[in-house]
Amino acid sequence: MKIIRTIVWFIYFWIYLIGLIPHLNKAKRLQREGRIEELDAHVAKHVVKWARSLLRMAGAKVTVRGEENLPAGTAVYVSNHQGNFDVPILLGHLGNPKSMFAKQEIGKLPLIRDWMMLFRCIFVDRNNMRQAMNSLKEATELVANGYPVVVFPEGTRSKSDQIGEFKNGAFRIATKTGAPIVPIRISGSYKLMEANGVWISPAEVELTILPPVQVEGLSKEEMAELPERVRAMIESAG
Repeated sequence: MKIIRTIVWFIYFWIYLIGLIPHLNKAKRLQREGRIEELDAHVAKHVVKWARSLLRMAGAKVTVRGEENLPAGTAVYVSNHQGNFDVPILLGHLGNPKSMFAKQEIGKLPLIRDWMMLFRCIFVDRNNMRQAMNSLKEATELVANGYPVVVFPEGTRSKSDQIGEFKNGAFRIATKTGAPIVPIRISGSYKLMEANGVWISPAEVELTILPPVQVEGLSKEEMAELPERVRAMIESAG
């Protein structure tokens, strides 16, 4: 059953993307014409719908807690990272799609790359330190211009309930822009795939959105403690 579900899921993934080509072309036209508000609304509508459909096809039952903690303005969303399905979970359940960091290899995939660029994803070459620093600068500029960014500060999937050490990048974006940090706890997403090797299996997932952490007015010592402070908040929410 897992094998069949996985095959069907991947076929559905690409067929849905191909079916979105007319909407992709419209999005590119809106972008060329500089109609940014219409572009953002158009992209949000289709990306959220697509992400949620992928979760349904996988058999994911997502429960969201703390939606009242979503800020109206820009923010740096900091989440633990359990598995591959974390991306559609966040795209489908955090309101309008937020910019994300993605591996450079993903930027080579047709159609996926186009949609990701439209909601301002940042492609990172982890083997190129200079390019990685430029990506961090790009994310900082996005947040400064009012576009929220999602960061997985562990840097890689834990493939379990364990939460690794948080790297500093996300917190530098927040402290440089003054944007609040929104901690997010994802529980159970690894059970959709990583717990089964490469096969997709139904699972219950809980997404917890914690109250924003304000960074303005913090001392240097408090800023240095932010990664561990936010990590502890996320861990205790599980």
